[in-house]
Amino acid sequence: MRAGAYGRRADLDTDATGHWSLVVPLKPLALAKSRLAGAAGGIPRPQLALAFAQDTVAAALTCTEVRDVAVVTDDPVAAAELTALGARIVPDLPAAGLNAALAHGALAVRALRADAAVAALNADLPALRPSELTRVLSYARGFPRAFLPDAAGIGTTLLTAAEGVELRPAFGGPSRRRHSTSGAVEIALADVVSVRQDVDAPDDLGAALELGVGPRTTALLAPCPASPCR
Repeated sequence: MRAGAYGRRADLDTDATGHWSLVVPLKPLALAKSRLAGAAGGIPRPQLALAFAQDTVAAALTCTEVRDVAVVTDDPVAAAELTALGARIVPDLPAAGLNAALAHGALAVRALRADAAVAALNADLPALRPSELTRVLSYARGFPRAFLPDAAGIGTTLLTAAEGVELRPAFGGPSRRRHSTSGAVEIALADVVSVRQDVDAPDDLGAALELGVGPRTTALLAPCPASPCR
């Protein structure tokens, strides 16, 4: 088996002691990251989206709270690359948008392990630090459902559901308010910015680069290490 960039073997469920099964949604790469068009020196958006997802999944798989990662995608290139890192691929059978994909992914995880604690995680967290994700997921253990708002304080980057609890994802736009209204507890931890810093726009990419992105995003943006090339 080929080892991932963070040293973990590419076997699924290698860490049987991890508590959470992560569900990571990834749309077809050709459709991803439309707001980054023209950013990063003209690097094609599909390449950026794939590098973000690879760094996110690789970092998540080294987190001690994570048992396994299921990526919901129909993109064959992304599926091959993320499988090599150790993720399991779940085809997006609903093909009905982000929240349907997440609900489907949670069901697929629990079809194999009925008592799984499930967490939905964005695929665009290239600066993700395993130690910070560990803190967030450890905190979330204390609640039936919990969520982490994004860096802008409007959206959500992580939503958790304990064993036997329905995930009920409501991502997109002002999802922080929707998840709070649905009864999920907001995770109020300091110093977990890498778990909150998703990348949708050029300014987000600049913020992620300041935090320090993973090896695949770093390699892709090597000509402009300090800030997005424009």
